Amino acid sequence: MHAVLEELGKIGIVPVIKIDDARNAVPLAKALAAGGIPCAELTFRTAQSEEAIHRIKQEAPEILTGAGTVLTTEQVDKAINAGAQFIVSPGFNPRIVAYCIQKGIPVTPGCVNPSDIEQAIEFGLEVVKFFPAEQAGGLDYIKAISAPYHNLKFMPTGGINADNIAKYISFNKVHACGGSWMAAPNLINAGEFEKITALSREAVFKMLGFSVAHIGINAGGEEAAMKAARFFAGMFGFPLKDGNASVFAGDGVEMVKTPAGAPGVHGHIAIGTNSITRAVAYLERSGIDFDDANAKKDDKGNVIAIYLKEEVLGFAVHLLQRK
Repeated sequence: MHAVLEELGKIGIVPVIKIDDARNAVPLAKALAAGGIPCAELTFRTAQSEEAIHRIKQEAPEILTGAGTVLTTEQVDKAINAGAQFIVSPGFNPRIVAYCIQKGIPVTPGCVNPSDIEQAIEFGLEVVKFFPAEQAGGLDYIKAISAPYHNLKFMPTGGINADNIAKYISFNKVHACGGSWMAAPNLINAGEFEKITALSREAVFKMLGFSVAHIGINAGGEEAAMKAARFFAGMFGFPLKDGNASVFAGDGVEMVKTPAGAPGVHGHIAIGTNSITRAVAYLERSGIDFDDANAKKDDKGNVIAIYLKEEVLGFAVHLLQRK
């Protein structure tokens, strides 16, 4: 997959921006990035989009910037010349797709039926836009239509918001979600960039869905671990689950039998997330380091648990992929 598309997948949210004044472009891009979304799709629905892309790439080159609502090859050229790194179109136009491939810029055309999808596959595309997502059937439709196409991923756009993004992003064939609620035109025009940052941060946390999954306590031995777990089980009615390395009382309390070699002086805290890949990418952008050597993977090679390098008060912290 193209590196730009891979990065969009790690970010998980692509703000779809209608900008009326190019002077707002750079503060807008910086506001999105401050909220944890270092990318933007500026639609060619206004005359200011080309200049807005140019300004972002000149003054905030770290922001991944693309052009949306691209309907002609002339617009493709304008977007590329302005510095756009990806192209998005509302429907599947073979001429536009072929032209973008020729120019070497990734394109995600809109596809809403098997005929569109199979044309996209014929062109070698790996990610397509699904638009308008909610009006066209939402996540249930994506699950149904994607079943025969194992390697294709979707970028649903249209009707996505803070209330439903977690539902979409949890499906493994959703590459990223497009939306405009965190940067609506009225907020941009009013210069409410702090509000845009706050809404962006809220969107990221809604997408990632962080919560405490369980707390593991180093018991120092099998007998002590079982005794402590039985205490919680008996006191609160939690089911007891004995494993090779630890004993769980319910889902939230884990007693580690032999802590030797295990991360954490006192134990560990597991933080569940809807998307461990996107969570790692978000936290790494925030300056957090991870212990890749101790990452736990499933039988398909997907990371399902990974520790932060830094401990907190003697407790290791790890992310846990929510099932």
